[in-house]
Amino acid sequence: MSFWPLIKVLPVRTHFRFVRLAKFAAALSIVAVIGSLALTLYPFKPPCGGLACGIDFQGGSVMEITTAPKSVDLAKARAALTGLGIGDIQVVAFGAPSSAMVKFQTPAGADASATVKTVQAALTQSLGEVRFAKTELVGPKVSNELLTKGVLGLGLAILAMLLYIWFRFELQFGLGAVAALFHDVFLTFGLIAVCHIEFNLNAVAAILTIIGYSMNDTVVVFDRFRENLRKYKRMPLAEVIDMSINEMLTRTIITSMTAVLALIALAAFGGPSLWGLSIIMLFGIGIGTYSSIYIAAPVIMLWGVKRADEEAQPLTPAGAKS
Repeated sequence: MSFWPLIKVLPVRTHFRFVRLAKFAAALSIVAVIGSLALTLYPFKPPCGGLACGIDFQGGSVMEITTAPKSVDLAKARAALTGLGIGDIQVVAFGAPSSAMVKFQTPAGADASATVKTVQAALTQSLGEVRFAKTELVGPKVSNELLTKGVLGLGLAILAMLLYIWFRFELQFGLGAVAALFHDVFLTFGLIAVCHIEFNLNAVAAILTIIGYSMNDTVVVFDRFRENLRKYKRMPLAEVIDMSINEMLTRTIITSMTAVLALIALAAFGGPSLWGLSIIMLFGIGIGTYSSIYIAAPVIMLWGVKRADEEAQPLTPAGAKS
């Protein structure tokens, strides 16, 4: 591989002293979490507080359209509705290629039926002959149920992670992982509020993905940490943490970059409907790596761990005879 010098840009082993900056990182994270919560909750108005609620959580109109025999040009339909000033707009394929579902909000103070007629006129002008199968109003009750289920889903996912880490490692490992997850979720909500990204079911899906990615990264670090605790029984805990993180850092960066490159392409070419999801996940990958280093590991250091008496078992290469 000498013809490709960039293949080994990253060092195999780094020697950063992460724990030395733990107090500074903790203070920075506390300020960021408080700020994110303030931006998310203020002005304390239902259903989404300071977030830009999408149709899924705020309510609006749902319209099924058909352009048979030709396929629906989704991009042209979105472009036609974007300039109408009707808030969050979603145009997605529905069933056959000639069918689509259009979701849009009714502006405050506007008449719902008049807004529907305006949307139908814009779609007809843009797409040609359009048949409108049905139009329904998504009321506040349905939206509140979706919001409640979305928040409940996030809470159950974090609880399941705590139980898994508790079973797989020890309680303090689980507490560290959950602290990192709450940190990631709160900061992600802050990003959504700052960037005015529509908070809808796509955003909830992105946050759940971030939780899974962050937990995967944390488990990898924890596994190496536990192995080093057994191997270096007399080494100070802070040095064991630094060693474990450094041993996994290059792997974490390479793994993250594969996801980052895919998400950059998705953000650039996925269109407006996927832009918000891509930005949330890009932010989540970065903040998930940070929290594994500066949130999860320091919590374990503060709590302390029980050093096991048994020695670490060496790994046997695949195919080797015992």
